Amino acid sequence: MLYKYSGITKQGKNVNGTIEASGEEEAKKRLKSQGIFYKDISATKEINLKNFSKREMPGPLLSSFSKELSSYLNSGMAILTAIRLIEDQHQKEKKYASFLASLRTMIEEGKSLYHALNSQSVYAMPDFFLQSINVAGQSGKMVPVLIQMGNFFSTQAKIKKQVSSALAYPTFIFVVAIGMVGFLITFVVPKITGIFEDTGQELPPITQFVLSISDFLGNHYIGLILGIVGAIIAFKLAYNYIYAFKKFYDSIMLKIPIIGALIQNHELGRFSYILSLMLASGVSYAHAVKLATTTFSNTAFKEIFEQASHKVIEGNKLSYALQRTKGTKPKRNFMQALALGEESSEVANILSNIAALYQEENDDKLKLLLSLLEPMMMLFIGGVVGIIVAAMLLPIFSMNLGAKI
Repeated sequence: MLYKYSGITKQGKNVNGTIEASGEEEAKKRLKSQGIFYKDISATKEINLKNFSKREMPGPLLSSFSKELSSYLNSGMAILTAIRLIEDQHQKEKKYASFLASLRTMIEEGKSLYHALNSQSVYAMPDFFLQSINVAGQSGKMVPVLIQMGNFFSTQAKIKKQVSSALAYPTFIFVVAIGMVGFLITFVVPKITGIFEDTGQELPPITQFVLSISDFLGNHYIGLILGIVGAIIAFKLAYNYIYAFKKFYDSIMLKIPIIGALIQNHELGRFSYILSLMLASGVSYAHAVKLATTTFSNTAFKEIFEQASHKVIEGNKLSYALQRTKGTKPKRNFMQALALGEESSEVANILSNIAALYQEENDDKLKLLLSLLEPMMMLFIGGVVGIIVAAMLLPIFSMNLGAKI
């Protein structure tokens, strides 16, 4: 991983740059060995062909890997033997087999499972998963951690599948409707209204408006397609590699009604679940908070929890640190539950319950949102089609009225 740093040399000169390391602690050690006293250090992303080709390992596959490996290790096998067995079973899956082969090679060279996962170049792995494996390897709790990680990724994959299935029908209706509207505006409307233009009859304003849209789409459709594709690519690049833009976008998303609540529930629920898993696995509280913080995909939340995690390492409670940290505040019931857990030393149990509660809330809200989405789309599409039909019929009515007069 690439880390961006700013610091001071032994000669008192300010320096800025980047350094490659497997983790933040290793980056700090390398800077220290180079005689650089860092003031700030943070993970960054390097734009290169390797990053574009190295995609994150799919959740279902990561769940399967964790569960299979934990099953073999639980039966008393060595890690190397277990990896070999899994590799033999997945020879037909070329990319996954390549991933397993790279792990096997590095473990045969004497590297740990954590270093093998971190060094392989086939899949990008979630940071919290890597760090969990690192801690599990040091504490001797590899099997329970792998089982819990497998269950976590399996649950996340089910949630994504449920949302995708629920959105499939509305998305299909929307795409078909857009295609029909585009066909009507581009081909049908010009031919019908062209008949009236030949007669010299003045067209109604609504018909002129629809015709202007038709002409624009007909003359610039290639530019529009390229512009949309270019905008999507530019957005993805900006979101992935420009931190300020990503933070601004994530902050805006949290403020959108309903959507913001869904994001908060999802982010806080996932954090709570991972933190409870880490604590149940015997990871220290400060380290578990730091690991769980890496699960945030929303930058606004991640920033405030990262700042709070540094205060937890200094000996403060997480609930206290979050209250004193500037930025987007978590939900009130989360803060209260966390404070209660820290006071009663039952953080793992309480956060596990909070994660289940947020998941249930999101399920209910998603069902309501999706049930309203279909009729809203029908109303919108019906309105657009109605305008097009009116634009075609009004000239006919005008001509009939003119003939009677």
